[in-house]
Amino acid sequence: MYQFEYHRATSVEDALAKLKKASDGKLVAGGMTLIPTMKQRLAQPSDLIDLGGLKDLRGIKVEGGKVVIGAMTRHFDVANSADVKKAIPALAVLAGGIGDPMVRYRGTIGGSIANSDPSADYPAAVLGLGATIKTNKREIAADSYFKGLFETALEAGEMITAVSFPVAKRAGYMKFPQPASRYAMVGVFVADTGSGIRVGVTGAGPCAFRAKDIEAALAKSFTPDAAGTVKIASKGLNSDIHGSAEYRAHLVSVMAKRAVAQALGG
Repeated sequence: MYQFEYHRATSVEDALAKLKKASDGKLVAGGMTLIPTMKQRLAQPSDLIDLGGLKDLRGIKVEGGKVVIGAMTRHFDVANSADVKKAIPALAVLAGGIGDPMVRYRGTIGGSIANSDPSADYPAAVLGLGATIKTNKREIAADSYFKGLFETALEAGEMITAVSFPVAKRAGYMKFPQPASRYAMVGVFVADTGSGIRVGVTGAGPCAFRAKDIEAALAKSFTPDAAGTVKIASKGLNSDIHGSAEYRAHLVSVMAKRAVAQALGG
């Protein structure tokens, strides 16, 4: 790990001011991705600005048919929230399956979404539920947020403060985890929003995306078989030692089928 300067932010404004002053500063939420990357010497930030003390960025509330989760809320808290379990059970299931207990106790929803790891779980829910990412500057619709591998719509000097998830009529999330890391080789979040069907996919491509063909099939028949029979094109999907692009394409349909079954109470 390279040398860096450590700062503990006292407010959102303080964090952004420290970030602006740094030559190559990075905001740290749970640190579950950045710290290991630094240990491997794949990143060399000049400054780390710790957001851990910003209590106003933590917490969960249900208001106006939406579940609003502060950016610094841990995966453990989302998974065990009575409000989340009641409003969007699939979101609690998703959070409870992230990594291992250590990751769930330290990792945050804001950090996960800001990083846009291609195999992270939350991006599937963001797209599947049509969430809104709230920052210190604006609100970003889910469909405009994920841009590519570790790339989002966030601009310089912009940080996530909360994520707002609309409550769906029914939803389900299933993933095929990589056995060692528990990251999603493929994860699919299916939601019947009341105004349409949305299907968010993670793990399969460079970043999370919507499976429009599965959405169309489920709009006609919201059944596991309807989702499972859709063939996903493998072009552009991830291919590595854990699974080929063709294998991941197949998994999208399989996980979608299981997610629909979960949404239906199966």
